[in-house]
Amino acid sequence: MKGPLFYAKILLFGEYGIIKDSKGLAIPFNAYRGALKTSSDVSGISKASNQKLQHFYTYLASLETNLVSFNLSDLKADIENGMYFDSSIPQGYGIGSSGALVASIYDKYAGDKITVLENLTREKLLKLKAVFALMESFFHGKSSGLDPLNSYLSLPILINSKEDIEAAGIPSQKQGKGAVFLLDSEQTSETEPMVNLFMNKMKNEGFRKMISEEFAKTTDACIDDFLHGNVKSLFDNVKSLSKIVLKNFKPMIPAAFLTIWERGINTNDYYLKLCGSGGGGYILGFTEDYEKAQKSLKNHKLELVYRF
Repeated sequence: MKGPLFYAKILLFGEYGIIKDSKGLAIPFNAYRGALKTSSDVSGISKASNQKLQHFYTYLASLETNLVSFNLSDLKADIENGMYFDSSIPQGYGIGSSGALVASIYDKYAGDKITVLENLTREKLLKLKAVFALMESFFHGKSSGLDPLNSYLSLPILINSKEDIEAAGIPSQKQGKGAVFLLDSEQTSETEPMVNLFMNKMKNEGFRKMISEEFAKTTDACIDDFLHGNVKSLFDNVKSLSKIVLKNFKPMIPAAFLTIWERGINTNDYYLKLCGSGGGGYILGFTEDYEKAQKSLKNHKLELVYRF
């Protein structure tokens, strides 16, 4: 048995800001994917996944909510028969490994589920997001529900605020020099400690002011530029965002990448920003000249996401 594929996601803009109700833009990333599979002989990684699903089943069975119901008897039986999540999405890398798993479980076991084929009104999108936030909280302690939503719909999602989300059309890729890319930090990260660190920082009035006056405004400008294809303005704003993150989010940037981050800003070869919660995993890069960025970062692993 093999279920449908669910893809990784990249939060292009909005990390941390969406927790505090500013804009975000997430896109599916089809280079990595996962699907539910069943095998009578689970071992190694598939066995670990099967055990994780057992714990997830226990969590779902304990939920007291009117938002969603699950066919728990089928889920339990399938797990006992050796079901696991077969995934190429790297874990702890900020591109939605748990989101794809949550989407696949909802797709197969949710009763009265909202399907991708129906007219996705704002109410339906918000309900899906709330359901996914509840489900994914098992993995992160606190979840926006955005990763599973993006994986489930396989569409770009624009978050205007907590109560206003919509499927977004993004400009089609061009064969230009510019690019969005992933930079591999070659170390994993856990979301929960990073989010807790951010929440502690938010107790500081100066940090809160910076988030609302600098970080959120610059993020919103980046999203508007990206959606409208304003490439020149986009790179100006991404450079500003990169500076703001370097100054205010140092603990979320892997120490070995602080000088690399700064070098991008000083040379204009590339600009880096957090991909997800940071702390490791992937770092997101923007460049007006991908070949130049590749040369500048020749000792690191890069993966192309989008061309301008």
